[in-house]
Amino acid sequence: MPVNEPRSRVVHTSRPVPLGAVVSVFRRGGGDPTSRREHDAWWFGWLTPDGPVTLRLSVAAAAGEVAAQAWGAGSAWALEQVPDLVGERDDPAGFEPHHAPVAQAWRVFPGWRVPRSGLVLQALVPSVIEQKVTGQEAFSGYRRLVTRFGEPAPGPGADLALKVPPSAAGWAGIPSWEWLAAGVDPARSRTVVHAVRHARRIEECADLPVEAARARLQALPGVGRWTWAEVAQRALGLADEVSFGDYHVAKNIGWALTGTPVDDDGLAELLQPYAGHRYRVQRLLELAGANRPRRGPRMSPRTHLPVRGR
Repeated sequence: MPVNEPRSRVVHTSRPVPLGAVVSVFRRGGGDPTSRREHDAWWFGWLTPDGPVTLRLSVAAAAGEVAAQAWGAGSAWALEQVPDLVGERDDPAGFEPHHAPVAQAWRVFPGWRVPRSGLVLQALVPSVIEQKVTGQEAFSGYRRLVTRFGEPAPGPGADLALKVPPSAAGWAGIPSWEWLAAGVDPARSRTVVHAVRHARRIEECADLPVEAARARLQALPGVGRWTWAEVAQRALGLADEVSFGDYHVAKNIGWALTGTPVDDDGLAELLQPYAGHRYRVQRLLELAGANRPRRGPRMSPRTHLPVRGR
């Protein structure tokens, strides 16, 4: 099919889908060149196993329907993934709010489910870039690298200035000075370059049991608990993988549930009653805006910050 000819699909979902709440997790900052929100539609430029794709998602007029259009070599693959992308594989059975803020967030977002892209490397690379730096640094670095070394998304994606992330070979070929110019220190760039050399094995994680996938990814130098969780949440759709090790998550959840920020140990204790759904709690509270009050100046951008197995 010609690249400018779209394929289309309407997915009948098990519930009305709050589209932005579900798929916004795939957006890496407001300037992410691989995503765009336009009115009630979300656009993505992704690299699938079959090639690049521009994907447009919107909620159809009828409740419980999501309309999808796709352009490019990866269009058939992307359309096949739409139910997973809007969370249809996720099962909230057994989830019971034990705290008032969680119950309130669940009432506001009853149709939210954990999405699953199935694109492990695509989730891994920006997660590594985001290790132990401010959001501003992480998002600007990823934006610069994808804009410079990605390719225009197929069909109307190019007109929207959407970019498809580099392939594994593309990431591996980025010169060291370009990583530094993007604010990515050598520790993180080495982690990415090493990882993409094992792209096939990494992508296989989408079809592995959870423990096997975790072990395979965390065997990569520079990939630790936090990075695994960030990938698991987006690529694998795992409802129990909390972002332990994050600068804000434990503090925010502790404050939301108890009025006092906690550390990772305190967070693990707080979330124990939610076993199987701990990331569900994290994301629902994020969507509800349950962030602790900030005092003092924001963390300033840093460069060349050492990163060890986050």
